[in-house]
Amino acid sequence: MIRVALLFSLVLVSACSSPRPTPRPDLNGLLRQSVNSRRGPSLGGRWLASLGQRNGRERVELIDLRSRSPVPLPGLNRADAQPISVSVSADGQRLAVVQQREDRTELVLYRRNVGATQRLPLDPPGVPRSVSLDGSGRRLAVQVSRNGRWDVDLIRLP
Repeated sequence: MIRVALLFSLVLVSACSSPRPTPRPDLNGLLRQSVNSRRGPSLGGRWLASLGQRNGRERVELIDLRSRSPVPLPGLNRADAQPISVSVSADGQRLAVVQQREDRTELVLYRRNVGATQRLPLDPPGVPRSVSLDGSGRRLAVQVSRNGRWDVDLIRLP
């Protein structure tokens, strides 16, 4: 009787436990091969945006996880800009990027369908640090430094 109760308890515990997270060695290997290092990941549906370093320079990279291939981002990765943070919408059409250009840090929105960036002003002014775009690509949250303190601004996009 004790054995049956013990067996029943083990079956019940194993049935109630949720599945374990499983790494994706196929995709992880592909991601490691494409650049020297990768940081700041942002998942949006089938899209992975991250900052990848190649030849000593960081760039914003977008990977289509279904086709397992990089997506071109013409007009985004400028030679005079150093990306700091990136976030991608669920449809992969919009990327919000915090980047350093010359002596300023700026927040930009990149629209893939037109291949263009738009600088997003902060009001009141501040120094952006990290960004998170919602799934629809219509709202973003940005961490901003102002007068020695950190704030988070929410911005509605057109």
